[in-house]
Amino acid sequence: MAEKLAKLLVGAFSGLTALKYGKELIIFIISLMPILELRGGLIAASLLKLNWIKSFIICFIGNIIPIPLILWFITPIFDRLKKTKLFSGIVNKLENKAMSKKEKIEKLQYIGLMLFVGIPLPGTGAWTGCLIASLLNMDKKKSMVYAILGVIMAGIIMMILSYGILDKIVH
Repeated sequence: MAEKLAKLLVGAFSGLTALKYGKELIIFIISLMPILELRGGLIAASLLKLNWIKSFIICFIGNIIPIPLILWFITPIFDRLKKTKLFSGIVNKLENKAMSKKEKIEKLQYIGLMLFVGIPLPGTGAWTGCLIASLLNMDKKKSMVYAILGVIMAGIIMMILSYGILDKIVH
């Protein structure tokens, strides 16, 4: 699924490739997005034939930018939105979806958070992991450190897949 979404977004943002750092901007934007994050950014980087080291750094930065924002601000934002008719249903649905995965983090705490963020499976990643950590009232600074370690872990796994196995299949 991530490969299909990454290909779709590379195509959608293809106009940016005309810019001097357009390809880099594409993978940065993809890495900021929930669901795709660094994983999708690295797949896109491979498809765009970008250098793997530079791509890892760009995607890493793109993926960690939302982490402190989610950890420190998502709960107060959700609390406000739940008081409105328009957004209460969406927020409750997001919270319930995140909390349905909480046992993966709750059991091992911060190591669980790192593994949840770091193992690139559907429904995992920094966005969801940090949302769960925030909803569980885990220590924000510690959660940030372990989420970043998870992003590094996911990056290493995805580098092997995107620039190793996937690269051989696609190219």
